[in-house]
Amino acid sequence: MHVNNILVSQMTFALIIFWICVAVIFYGYIGYPSLMFLIGLVRPKQWKRAEYRPTISIIITARNEERDIHHKLENTLEIDYPSEKLEIMVVSDCSTDRTDEVVMRFSDRNIRLIRQEPRLGKTSAQNLAVDAASGEIILFSDATTIYQPNVLKMILQNFADKSIGCVTGRLLYRTSKESSVGIGSVTYWSYETFLKEQESRVCSLIGTSGCLYAVRKSAYVPMYPEACSDFLIATLLYRQGLRTIYEPEAVCFEEANFEGKKEFAMRTRVIAQTFTDLWRNRDMMNPGKSGFFAIELISHKLLRYFIPLFLTCLLLSTAWLALHSHLFLVFLLLQIGLYLTAVIGGLMEIRRVRSNIFSIPYYFLLTNLASVFGFYKFLRGERYAYWDPMRPKA
Repeated sequence: MHVNNILVSQMTFALIIFWICVAVIFYGYIGYPSLMFLIGLVRPKQWKRAEYRPTISIIITARNEERDIHHKLENTLEIDYPSEKLEIMVVSDCSTDRTDEVVMRFSDRNIRLIRQEPRLGKTSAQNLAVDAASGEIILFSDATTIYQPNVLKMILQNFADKSIGCVTGRLLYRTSKESSVGIGSVTYWSYETFLKEQESRVCSLIGTSGCLYAVRKSAYVPMYPEACSDFLIATLLYRQGLRTIYEPEAVCFEEANFEGKKEFAMRTRVIAQTFTDLWRNRDMMNPGKSGFFAIELISHKLLRYFIPLFLTCLLLSTAWLALHSHLFLVFLLLQIGLYLTAVIGGLMEIRRVRSNIFSIPYYFLLTNLASVFGFYKFLRGERYAYWDPMRPKA
C-alpha cells in the first residue's frame, strides 16, 4: 500500500510537470501569437500615416565588407529620395581589407566614410555615426542588405505620427536551394514577421530587423558596446513613451546563412547579447512599470529562450509516465521522432541535401540549443561587443 502511494505521488508529480511544460511551450509558440492576433482585431492601436520628408541619414556599418560594399552603395544611391535631404554614411569598424578604399571611391557622390579606431564593434560604430549625422531621422543598415527604391517613402510616412519613435521594415531572405538551414531560417523569420505585425498593432515591437530600421535622432540613446542594438532600441524608446512599429511595405533582402554552424554561432551570440539587455533593463519586464510591453518582453523573448528547459522537462516527465501508460508511450515516441528528424535534417544539411520536411525540425533544434549556449555564455560573463561577418572573402 505504501509503495502504491509513492507511485501515485510520483505519477501525479510527473503529470503536473508534463502539463505545465505543455502549457508553457504551447503558449510560447502558439498561444502568445494567437493572443496578440485577437487583441489586434478587437483593440488595434492605430497611428497616423502621411507623406513626410525630413532630412535623413543612412548609416551603414561595415567590418571587412569589401565583397559587398560596392553593390550596397550603388543600391543605396538608387533609393528614391531628394538628394538634398539624404546623407549616406559608412562607418568602418577598423576594417583590415579594402572596404575603406572602395567607399572612398564614392566620395564624389556624397557618400561619407567614418573610420572607427580602435575596433569597438557595431553598436559603438552606430553611436559614433549618429553623433556625426545631420539627419532628423537615422536609418541603420548592414553592408549586405539590398533595399527596394521606395523604402524611405514607406518608412518615413509613419514618422508623421509623433508617438512613433522607430520603424522597421520587412526583411526577405534569399536562400540556397541546397541549404536546409536556409529553409529553416526563412520559415522562422516568416513566423517572426507575423509576430511583428501583431505587436505593432497591439502595443509596440520589442525589437527590429537590424538591417533596416529608422529612429528619430532626437530620441536616440547611445548604447553600451555589447548591446544587441536592434533589440535594445525598442526598449529604450518605449521608456520615452515612443512606439516601435512594423512597416511591411518597406522591403529589403538578405542572403540567409547556408551553414548550420554559422547560424548557430550567430544565434548564440545574439541570445547572449539579448540576455544582457534584458538583465540590464529588467525593470521593463514589470507590467506595473511598462504595461503590456512587459508582457511582450516576457512572452516573446524571455519565455522563448527558456523553452529548452521546458522541452527537457517534458521529455523526462513523459519518459517516466510512459513506464505506466501506453498513451504517454506514444507521446514519448513522438518526441523522440521529432528529435531524430532534426538530427537527420542536420546530417542532410552537412551533405548539402535540401529537405523541406527535415529542415524545420532541424532549425527548431538548432535555435533551442543556441538558447542554451547563449544563456550559458551570459552566465559566464561573456559579452560580444564585436564579431566578424560570417561570409566568404571576395
